Amino acid sequence: MDKSNTLDILKNAFLMERQGKHLYETAKAHAENDEVKKFFQSLADEEQEHMDLFEKQFQAYTKSGKFMAGGFDDAGAVTAPDILSDAVKNNINAAGFESTAITAAIGFEEKAVKLYAQRAKEATDPEEKKMYDWLSAWETTHLEKLVALQESLMARIWEDNSFWPF
Repeated sequence: MDKSNTLDILKNAFLMERQGKHLYETAKAHAENDEVKKFFQSLADEEQEHMDLFEKQFQAYTKSGKFMAGGFDDAGAVTAPDILSDAVKNNINAAGFESTAITAAIGFEEKAVKLYAQRAKEATDPEEKKMYDWLSAWETTHLEKLVALQESLMARIWEDNSFWPF
């Protein structure tokens, strides 16, 4: 793949992580519960870590045409940090902005998983492939946790409003 396309992908990945960070910071600002604020801050911090990674890889690739080694050797063992305590689940406003932010976050995560998995398949640089495999695995576990949270919130709304047909 040519250098400009590789750099464009890095820039787009950086932008996607930056948008996610902004979403989480906004959700934190709207949250009333301290545990929920911590939850959104942890997500924002993780997006910042990914932004830092993309920035370093962008600089390395611009200078040398290669990706830096980054310790991404075991993508199969990747799991996102456990971000969903009962305190968070029980204190997120299931029908408010916080829940809407979770729905938007799922969209970001799905897009990231797709982009990173596709790039891992296309990469010719072994370190680039490792990085995108690692990121895809990490974002997949994160996505699964957010989907589980959304399902929990939806079930709570249904229960609270007697929407269950049985």
